[in-house]
Amino acid sequence: MNHNTPLSPRPLQHLAESPQRVLSGAQLKSHGVGSATLNEQCRPGGPWQQLLPGVYLLHPGPPTADERLHAVLLYAGRPQTRAADAIPAQPAHGEAHSPQTTPQAPYANAMITGLAALALHRFASAPPLESLDRIDVLVPRTRRLRSTGFARLVRGHGLPTPQRIAGVPVAPVARALADAVAQLAEAGAVRRLLTEAVRGGHCEPAAVVRELNQAKLLTRPHVVDAVDSLLAEGRAIAEDRLYAMVREHGLPDPLWNVDLRMPGGPHLGGVDAFWPDQAVAVELDTRAPRHGLRPELQQESDGLEWSEYARKREHLERLGITVVHLTPRKLRESPDLQATVVRTALMASVDREPAAYVMVLPH
Repeated sequence: MNHNTPLSPRPLQHLAESPQRVLSGAQLKSHGVGSATLNEQCRPGGPWQQLLPGVYLLHPGPPTADERLHAVLLYAGRPQTRAADAIPAQPAHGEAHSPQTTPQAPYANAMITGLAALALHRFASAPPLESLDRIDVLVPRTRRLRSTGFARLVRGHGLPTPQRIAGVPVAPVARALADAVAQLAEAGAVRRLLTEAVRGGHCEPAAVVRELNQAKLLTRPHVVDAVDSLLAEGRAIAEDRLYAMVREHGLPDPLWNVDLRMPGGPHLGGVDAFWPDQAVAVELDTRAPRHGLRPELQQESDGLEWSEYARKREHLERLGITVVHLTPRKLRESPDLQATVVRTALMASVDREPAAYVMVLPH
């Protein structure tokens, strides 16, 4: 006997009545359930059943979608739980569980990803959890486990910080999308998922493309076609948000989507909105990783593209033109603040030296 062995086994009825009906073998052992008892309970026609290696369901019926999620996380995470933490304490009669005090199951670094994660993120284009034959679970590359049953392991370096949804850790949308796309060969399904990610405001196109590039999925023609549509969709949505910001916050109407050029001189570049009387320009940053670049080259590409943005901005500002740099995310999350930034730049023009004369041409 050691300090982890209970002084006396708890009755099995206590386990059967617990709100947590999916437990690992280690958790059951910490409650005094030995191998013989476990085998007896999981006999054909018995009250318990084994869902995955080392993971057990404490009722004879089919598992719910929620129980399947917890099962794959228990299998992939293999927690070592103290006896006191293995089963949440039962509330007093008539007392509800408090979400602040109910212990969360420890799943190490495992998290739900792929289509199951997108379903938890409430993607209408993702199949419901109940219909999925397999549930993807993201784990560190060093985990020594195999996919089995309805648990499909996805290994990766540098795992993202999970979000907790419905009591389970879930991969962020961009990572879940990449893991889902890796399993999909149907172009329409890929396009629907990527489009909903942007239209639904779940994440920005650049984040999705970056994850797809990291997963080396941008060599697949149907994925490249979907990404091209995604980037065009993301650009159009960002422009619509910019139009709405100007209109709804009563800003003066600018010239939209124009090119600036020195008279008889060089091309200065295009801007998304320009107020010639105040010499203020707005530029949307909708950059995205380039298709097919190896991850080690992507950072260099990002740096070069940002340098081009910076040089263009510096050139315009040397001519007395104020450039307001907006991102799609800023327009989505804080349009009031972005409108204030633009309004401040317009009002400050009266205190500046007149800008150099530039030609304004349709973009």
